[in-house]
Amino acid sequence: MFQQSVELSKPVSAAAQQGPIVRALPGIAACAAIAGVAYGVRTLPGIHDFSPMIIAIALGILIRNTVGTHAALTTGIGFSMRRLLRLAIILLGVQLTFGQVAETGFRGVGVILVAVASTFLFTLAVGRLLGADPRLTRLIAAGTSICGASAVAAANSVVDAHDEDVSYAVACVTVFGSIAMFAYPLLQGAIGLSARDYGLWAGSSIHEIAQVVAATFAVGREAGDFGTVAKLTRVMTMAPMVFAMAAFLPSLGDAGAERPKAPLPLFVLGFIALVAVNSVISIPPALKAETSVVSTFLLTMALAAMGLETSIVKLKAKGLKPALTGAIASVFIASLSLILIRLT
Repeated sequence: MFQQSVELSKPVSAAAQQGPIVRALPGIAACAAIAGVAYGVRTLPGIHDFSPMIIAIALGILIRNTVGTHAALTTGIGFSMRRLLRLAIILLGVQLTFGQVAETGFRGVGVILVAVASTFLFTLAVGRLLGADPRLTRLIAAGTSICGASAVAAANSVVDAHDEDVSYAVACVTVFGSIAMFAYPLLQGAIGLSARDYGLWAGSSIHEIAQVVAATFAVGREAGDFGTVAKLTRVMTMAPMVFAMAAFLPSLGDAGAERPKAPLPLFVLGFIALVAVNSVISIPPALKAETSVVSTFLLTMALAAMGLETSIVKLKAKGLKPALTGAIASVFIASLSLILIRLT
C-alpha cells in the first residue's frame, strides 16, 4: 500500500516541479494568437478606427462563450492579465514627456485636469445614485475620465473587480467613445470652434487615443496634431489617478462592505519613471516606435485574456444601470470640456 501511495504521488510531484513560466506558456500563446488575429481583423473595411485592444477583448469573449477555454490556459491567461498588463503600462511612459504638457499650455492643462477630476467624481456619484455596482462604476469612471480601455485595465489593479466588470467597462467606453468619434466632426460645424480648441475639446473628452485621432484629423491637420497632444497629456493623469484611487477610495468587499485601502500599485512608479527619463534623455524615434508597438501588443494580449475570462451570462446580470452611468458620464465630460473651453 505504501508503494502504491508513492507511485500515485509521482505525477503530482512532476507537475509541481514544472516552472510557473512553463505552465503559463500555453495561455500566453493563446492570448498572443488572439492579439494577432485582432490586428488582422482591424485591417478590414470599417474596423480600422477601433483599437486592436477592443477587438481582442471581443474575440476573447466570443471564444470563452462558444468553445470555452481549456484548464491548461488558466495560468497563462492570469499572467497576461496581470504581469503583461503592468509591463505594457510601464512602457507607455516612453511615449510621453513632460514637454508635451507644456505644449498644451496652462489653459489646456487646466481644462484637462478639471475635466478628468470632475468626471471621475461625477461618475462615482451617478453610479451611486443609480445603484450601479460600485466596482464597475469605478472602472467606468476611470475609462471615461482618462483614456478608455487602458485606464480601465490600470484602474482594475486597485479596484480588483471581476473580469466581467472589466469587460463591461471596456464595452461602455468603446461604445460611447465611438459615438463621440463620429459625432464630434459633425458638431464642429454647428459649434464653430477654432482648430486648436476643437482639438482640445476632443482630446480632453473622447475616450480612446485612436478615437481622438480619427475625430480630430477628420477636421484638419492642426486640429489633429493638437488633439493628439491634448489626449497624451490626459493619458499622463492615469498614474496620479490610480494612486489616488488606491490612497483615498476604500476597497470594496463582494457585498459592497468597505475594507482597508488597496496597496499603491508600484508599476505606476515605473510608468512615471519612464516619462521622466523620456523627458530628460532624447530617446531615438525608432526605439520609441518599436516600444509603442510592443506596449500596444501587450495591452492587446491583456485585454484578450480578460475576454477569455468573461462570461456573457454574468455580463448580462450586471444590467443596464452601469451602461446608463457610462452614457451620462460621457455626455458630462463632453459638455464640461466644451463649457470650460468657451469660458477660457
